[in-house]
Amino acid sequence: MGPQRTLLPDGRWHFQHGPIDLLIGAEGDSLALSRVHQAAWHRFATVLEELVSELRLLRMPVAGSACPLQGDVARSMWVACHPYRGVFITPMAAVAGAVAQAIIGCYRREGITRAWVNNGGDIALHLTPGTSWRIGLFADLARFDPRVPVHTDADFTVHASLPVRGVATSGWRGRSFSLGIADSVTVLARTAAEADAAATVVANAVNLEDDPRIVRRPACELKDDTDLGSIPVTVDVPALDETSVQRALADGARRARELQGLGLIWSAVLVCQGRHAIVEAERRHAPPPLEDTVPRMTVDRRAGSLLA
Repeated sequence: MGPQRTLLPDGRWHFQHGPIDLLIGAEGDSLALSRVHQAAWHRFATVLEELVSELRLLRMPVAGSACPLQGDVARSMWVACHPYRGVFITPMAAVAGAVAQAIIGCYRREGITRAWVNNGGDIALHLTPGTSWRIGLFADLARFDPRVPVHTDADFTVHASLPVRGVATSGWRGRSFSLGIADSVTVLARTAAEADAAATVVANAVNLEDDPRIVRRPACELKDDTDLGSIPVTVDVPALDETSVQRALADGARRARELQGLGLIWSAVLVCQGRHAIVEAERRHAPPPLEDTVPRMTVDRRAGSLLA
């Protein structure tokens, strides 16, 4: 089936094509909105085919200094993952964020005051001076019941002066595989692709690698076409003692602070079994803003972050 789109009653758009499932919201002049929504739809219709055409390379570990990929989305995936090439990582670690990032580019036009693209919880933002999005954090997907109204665990506001245009969440309970035991790791970064890659890396670091209580299986046994091959991924985490949880969170927070010191992320929230660690923003390490805008965000029900 080809790409599908639906205008929702509240004015948001739902774009879907194969595994790509986007929710899009925007505000601005009505004529400008009509034009950018159409431009976003035309761009979206080509994304999956572009990624499939380079899928073999996208599933290969990032290495070297020259990107071997051709498509804009594929290249942004590779670039976002390149800082982590010292460990096993493929561009697929940033796919959801990179797709959202590609579509949000259609909304950076005159007449659009703010917009967001939510790809299963990985969120790209566009805002203009004085605007903001408020983001709510839903930390533990094990507690999510679609029949019950969502009550977020926390929320935060990102302002235009901040170098944050992307939010992403990773963890072993999410839709993608994880090597770690975090229920969720939410990262704020300069772009959605960068946030996606970093969330994957930090979530992998929330770990108890030698603990026999953690159930792991080779990724290829769970999904035939996974880019992780035979690497063991987390499939079950029993109730752990507080000391173990705090040790895993400390390892993840240490990794997040390393990335922050390199200017790769702005801040992060790590959650494991009801406990959390927060890596707060350090402005002196921040890369320059992409645009003079203020985002406000909320975590997506499907992946640990909701946008409202």
